[in-house]
Amino acid sequence: MVLSPQHEHLLDRLAEVAVRVGVNIAHGQQLLITAPLDAVPLVRRITEHAYRAGASLVTPFYADDVATLARFHHAADDTLDTAADWLHDGMANAYRKGAARMAITGANPVLLANENAERVSRVGRAASRAGRPAMELITRFAINWNIVAFATPAWAQQVFPDLSVDAAVSRLWDAIFQASRVTVDDPVAEWKAHNAHLHKRAAWLNDRRFAALHFSGPDTDLTVGLADGHAWAGGAEPAGNGITCNPNIPTEEVFTTPHARKVSGTVRATKPLFHQGTLIDDIAVRFEDGRIVEAHARTGQDVLERILDTDDGARRLGEVALVPASSPISESGILFRNTLFDENAASHIALGQSYAKCMLDTDNLTEAHLAQQGANTSFIHIDWMIGSSKIDVDAINHDGTREPLMRQGEWSNQP
Repeated sequence: MVLSPQHEHLLDRLAEVAVRVGVNIAHGQQLLITAPLDAVPLVRRITEHAYRAGASLVTPFYADDVATLARFHHAADDTLDTAADWLHDGMANAYRKGAARMAITGANPVLLANENAERVSRVGRAASRAGRPAMELITRFAINWNIVAFATPAWAQQVFPDLSVDAAVSRLWDAIFQASRVTVDDPVAEWKAHNAHLHKRAAWLNDRRFAALHFSGPDTDLTVGLADGHAWAGGAEPAGNGITCNPNIPTEEVFTTPHARKVSGTVRATKPLFHQGTLIDDIAVRFEDGRIVEAHARTGQDVLERILDTDDGARRLGEVALVPASSPISESGILFRNTLFDENAASHIALGQSYAKCMLDTDNLTEAHLAQQGANTSFIHIDWMIGSSKIDVDAINHDGTREPLMRQGEWSNQP
C-alpha cells in the first residue's frame, strides 16, 4: 500500500509522538514492539525515532493473519491449549530488566468471526495464561508502554466497507492522524496541553472521593461502587520505573478502579465489542454483588459466554472510565471497530483485571490487600462501551447523597 506524501509525513509524526510522548523512551532503554505484519512502515519509523532518542536496542515481533488462520484451519484439536510461554516469559524478563513496550494495533477486527468459537476461546485462554507475567507488569504500570495504530487494509475495509481498499485506507489514516493529534503544527505541545486537561479532571475527581457512580439511560440502571483507596488517572502518568508515558494514543478518558463486589444493576452496551477477531454486538448484562449473573448478546453470544467463563474474575469489573460524548473520536461519527479508538468515544467499563496504578499507596500492599479493597484479578481485561449522549452519570457520596456528574453524555461540572 503506497501512502500519499502527506500521509508519509504524518506517519513519521505519529512515530515521533509514539516515541517521545507515548512510550517516552529513555536513553539506554530497550524497546519491544509487537505489530501486525502490514505495519512494517510504522515499525521502521518508530525504530528510527527510538534510536535517535537513545534506545539501546529495538526488537520487533510481528503477527501474521494468514499464519493465525492456518492454526485454526489445520492444527490438531489437542494442541490448541499450547501457547508460546517461552516468548511471554522472555518479554516479562525483558520488562523486569528495564525494557519498554510498544504495541501497534490494526489487526482485522473480524479475522476469526467464522472460526469455531470453542477453538478460538481455547487459544485465547492459553495466550492469556502465558501472557500473565508480562501483563501483570503492564497492569501494575511498572514499565513505560504505549499503543498506537496502523491502518491495515483489512481493518480499513471493515470500517469503510463501501469504499475501495485504497480509499478506505486513506480515510482511516485521516481519522487515525486526527484522533492521535498529529495534524497540528506542534503535536508534542498539543499532547502536553491535552494531558494537562485530563490531569485536571482526574485531580478534581480524586479530591471528591466519591463512593460510587450511577449510570442511567436506555436499558441501563447500573451502580458501580468504587474501590477503597481508588485513584483516578488519565493521560500521561509516571510509571513505576520513573518514566512518564502516555499508554494510549489516542486517549480521551479518565478512569479508575471499581469495587469488584459492589456493582449492581443492568447495563446495555452502546457500541459493539470486537474481541480476538470476533464481533459481539448488543451486549446486555445484569450484575449482582459485583458479578455478572445474566448476559446476552444479539451476535457473539457463545464468545461472550466463554469470555465470562475465563476465570473467577472475568465476570467482575476491573475498570470504569468516563468519556464525554463530544470527544473528538465520538464526533468523528466513525465506529473504528477497534477498542483503542472506540473506548475513547464513550464512557466504558472493563471486565477482568484491575490496574494497580488506579489505587493509592500500592507499594506496600499485597494482592490480597488489594483484593480486600475491591481490586479485581483476572487473565483478561476487556473494555466495552456503555456511554452515549443518552446516558446520565450521577456521583454518589459516602453519605448516600447524589450529584450530577454527566448529563446526556457531557460533564455537568467543569473544574
